[in-house]
Amino acid sequence: MEKLINDIQILDGTEAEACETVRVSKKTNTGKDRKLYIESYGCQMNFSDSEIVSSIMSENGFDTTSDFEDADVIFLNTCSIREKAEQTVRMRLSQFNGAKRKKPELMIGVLGCMAERLKTKLLEEEKIVDLVVGPDAYRDLPNLVSEVDEGQKAVNTFLSREETYADITPVRLNSNGVTAFISIMRGCDNMCSFCVVPFTRGRERSRDPYSIVKEAQDLFNKGYREVTLLGQNVDSYKWSPEVNNKARLERSEVSEIVNFANLLEMVAKVHPDLRVRFSTSHPKDITDEVLHTMKKYENICKCIHLPVQSGNTRVLELMNRTYTRDWYINRVDAIRSILGEDCGITSDMITGFCTETEEEHKDTLTLMDYVKYDFSYMFFYSERPGTLAEKKYKDDIPLDVKKRRLSEVIAKQKETSLVRNKRDIGKVHKVLIEGRSKKSAEQLQGRNTANKVVIFDNEGQQKGQYVNVLVDDCSAGTLFGKITERENDL
Repeated sequence: MEKLINDIQILDGTEAEACETVRVSKKTNTGKDRKLYIESYGCQMNFSDSEIVSSIMSENGFDTTSDFEDADVIFLNTCSIREKAEQTVRMRLSQFNGAKRKKPELMIGVLGCMAERLKTKLLEEEKIVDLVVGPDAYRDLPNLVSEVDEGQKAVNTFLSREETYADITPVRLNSNGVTAFISIMRGCDNMCSFCVVPFTRGRERSRDPYSIVKEAQDLFNKGYREVTLLGQNVDSYKWSPEVNNKARLERSEVSEIVNFANLLEMVAKVHPDLRVRFSTSHPKDITDEVLHTMKKYENICKCIHLPVQSGNTRVLELMNRTYTRDWYINRVDAIRSILGEDCGITSDMITGFCTETEEEHKDTLTLMDYVKYDFSYMFFYSERPGTLAEKKYKDDIPLDVKKRRLSEVIAKQKETSLVRNKRDIGKVHKVLIEGRSKKSAEQLQGRNTANKVVIFDNEGQQKGQYVNVLVDDCSAGTLFGKITERENDL
């Protein structure tokens, strides 16, 4: 088991690339008849979806296990944003062949974006797979499992314009008991030319805000002290009692509209000790109203993930990002003006997009110099079947050039991350303790408002507590310090 996990680099945290992080279900034992094992690949939304799946399966006779060899059913909740992510899933399926031979009744299902993209083709290509289910069809899982139990293959990849799973209480699979995800919307309307998400997750629809607040309150009552509001584009959250589909809502007369700034405030008011984060923002949609709401409430964390993808306006147009370099800089300037220089800004970047020139690549580097990102997820362009870019543009940048440009972006980010972290030395940070440090039981770790990991000596504090930490050293990825009685400076 340990060797297989090492082979696919299953990780428990944030140091991997966004689309390659993998999480495994934890063991629960409530006496149910069957055991479910889930591996979740990719984004935070997938991890949140796996918690919804676990809740649905728990209601239908399943506990979870952290060892696939103990499972009656294995689900892989997949990512399709890069080819490498799909290759990882296919390799994992081949590794399950031995378990299937030992236990022929073992059921194997592929969920999520890869399932939605390939549909029945996945059953033809991967004979080991019994069940294929898209992101909007998880309520149908008990019926689909029953079909497989009766000897049939089962598929449901129907995309809904309404489904938000608002009434389902997720089973927290990989929780530290302190932080949790809350899905606030599903789907995406942006149609970036490089991205498969609109095709695998459907149109945007927003979840009832009152169900979101209720979930946040329930988490706080259970001891959680931080929630992250999740959506493909949280800034376009828009809900009314009459309709939750954004495209329909904007054509309708409705009695009430709750936008993202309104929702942020509602969740912040649950309790001052409940930190609120959100991901992901889109540069074309983030408003000054959101920024002023963040400034108003101390418990709304001062960190914004604002993916730029490229620093060049022509490339951004090819990507169908619907903003220019100047627009993006305007939004960064607004963040710095309203929230201050210490507000964390993180990003996604793609090198080697179709027809990108050396000068256009340098525009990304100069934008990085301007913004001074705290952290970025960085990739070279990977053409995805069915996307607008695959249909319209030639993937004409040689792989070695893509990789060289990526290495330059990575080097720039490491340099900038270190500079940004050095600014924090000598300052006191309010840190929410998440548990022991990965390297030493003698130390604890948590995060500050800018989402930076802070390591400090264990003086008997417990996870879930807030402490003030005076930072006295740093690396490019971590802050180090000691607990102090001083008030925090951020």
